[in-house]
Amino acid sequence: MSNPFARPKKTDGPRATFGRLLSYLFENKPAMVVIIVLSILGAGASLAQPLLVNQVVTAVQQGTGMSTLVWALVVLVLVAGVLNGVQHFLLQRAGEGVVLSTRRKLIARILNLPISEFDVRRTGDLVSRVGSDTTLLRAVLTQGLIESIGGALTFTGAVIAMAIIDPLLLVVVIVIVIVAVVVVGGLSRRIRVASKAAQEKVGDLTAAVERGIGAVRTIRAAGATAREVTEVDQHATEAYQRGLVIARMSAFVVPVASIVMQVAFIAVLGIGGAQVAAGTITIATLITFILLLFMMIMPLGQALGAVVAVAQALGALGRIEEVLHLPTEDQDDDAVRPAAAIATDDAITFEHVTFRYAASSDAVGTDGAAGAGAVGADAPTVGTGDDQVVLQDVSFSVPRGARVALVGPSGAGKSTTLALIERFYDPTDGVIRLGGLDVRGLDRGELRAQIGYVEQDAPVLAGTIRANLLLGSPDASESECVRVLEAVNLGDVLHRDPRGLDAQVGEDGVMLSGGERQRLAIARALLAAPPILLLDESTSSLDGVNEQKMRLAIDAVAEDRTLLVIAHRLSTVVDSDVIVVLEHGRVVGVGTHSELVQSTPLYRDLAKHQLLV
Repeated sequence: MSNPFARPKKTDGPRATFGRLLSYLFENKPAMVVIIVLSILGAGASLAQPLLVNQVVTAVQQGTGMSTLVWALVVLVLVAGVLNGVQHFLLQRAGEGVVLSTRRKLIARILNLPISEFDVRRTGDLVSRVGSDTTLLRAVLTQGLIESIGGALTFTGAVIAMAIIDPLLLVVVIVIVIVAVVVVGGLSRRIRVASKAAQEKVGDLTAAVERGIGAVRTIRAAGATAREVTEVDQHATEAYQRGLVIARMSAFVVPVASIVMQVAFIAVLGIGGAQVAAGTITIATLITFILLLFMMIMPLGQALGAVVAVAQALGALGRIEEVLHLPTEDQDDDAVRPAAAIATDDAITFEHVTFRYAASSDAVGTDGAAGAGAVGADAPTVGTGDDQVVLQDVSFSVPRGARVALVGPSGAGKSTTLALIERFYDPTDGVIRLGGLDVRGLDRGELRAQIGYVEQDAPVLAGTIRANLLLGSPDASESECVRVLEAVNLGDVLHRDPRGLDAQVGEDGVMLSGGERQRLAIARALLAAPPILLLDESTSSLDGVNEQKMRLAIDAVAEDRTLLVIAHRLSTVVDSDVIVVLEHGRVVGVGTHSELVQSTPLYRDLAKHQLLV
């Protein structure tokens, strides 16, 4: 068996290319067109300034009028400043838009991934992709990529003007620039690889923090706070070290523009000064050339900064694309060939169902739920070879309107059985029917609308009591919410807080007791009033008094409904119409309590110990 704490295998997705990056940046094409036009206009206004300066200096030397030229220069400077300010705002807004759009895509994809993906991926790493990875896309826009388009025009115009003014000085500048471009180009790919590695370490850190916060009470109770801090600190240190790698490489790139500027300026000033002294060019021409030099070097600096931003963004984009190209839960449903429908009075039917996890899907994240454990603590490892068999040739029926109990030792496959009915997974072999129809032929939304499912450790969402109840029944009235809470003996919770239904339950329902959280989950399922209820050990956290009240509440809503219940207490099982006994993923007995006590040794032993296993 593979290491239960191994990281999930990488999913091969499309390579993160510059073209893919541009497709993200140009999602809002009209806005980008406006930004590019403003960048070009700004470049034109900037290029015109050295030419006016040349005329102003010449006018000063000749003693002619220059007021018009000065005013024109002032207007150009102001226009260029306004254009740059508007462009900067639009770029920031476009950057935020790219981040928002990408996050929406990621959130929609993540929340529609197959359940099996959550078995093998760490929550913190997925959160990191939505958070920190997407922000690097914004940096591409705000750190010079789009501005480089206008800068390219400025660069080209400056080069042409410099070639006309003094080709010799231009050759000196071009040689210096080529050296800078070669240096930056050699580093850009290494920065991209280092950036992706750094983002992965940030994902590890986020996952470790999420795990520590989620289990903070357990960690403190175990006296493991110091060890947990050390472990999370190790992840933070690794992320820091990866960041230093990028910083060291960026340290070579960032000064390049400054060095190029200084070296080029000194070279132009020395050679140009000698030409002025020799009378080859005028002082006005030298000043104009130096101004054009600044016009040429500034966009080069933007381009060098953009190279670093693009390299980092491509590393993050690879992680984003990996998730966006994972299949959704229902992506391949159209290719499934469901079995033909049959006429039956049974609500649910299992026909020779086998379910196994492939070894390649056995890796898990830091939460430690290995492979089959993701569907409950009852997933066995049956058989040999590369697969983990959870259910093997399972057949049983749940009559419409009946109460059927699933019992068996831990690891028998009980929770997996309910997960298959909900289509969190599909069987490897065999057929599961709902009213005679193969569940694989039903729309998942329609299927789940007919089923109320209460998990073994049913989560309570951070927020209010009302928000938790309305999760599956958004149109339920306040009176209906109160009625269902009272039905599960949670009416006193409404009186503890003056806000009533709007009282906060805390993160993971921490402000409620374990039994209250379980009853709230059951109330949520009952409020939807589905024809079928799947209850996975729904009374395991309740004391005797509340269990009895819960049984009465379930009995009340069970009329004209089908119940499939996993229970560990004999009192919950004995009144069932049918009991299905599972062991090692196989059905070893089906019948009533009295029948199974006589016919099935495993059930007789479980009943002797009150089914508390």
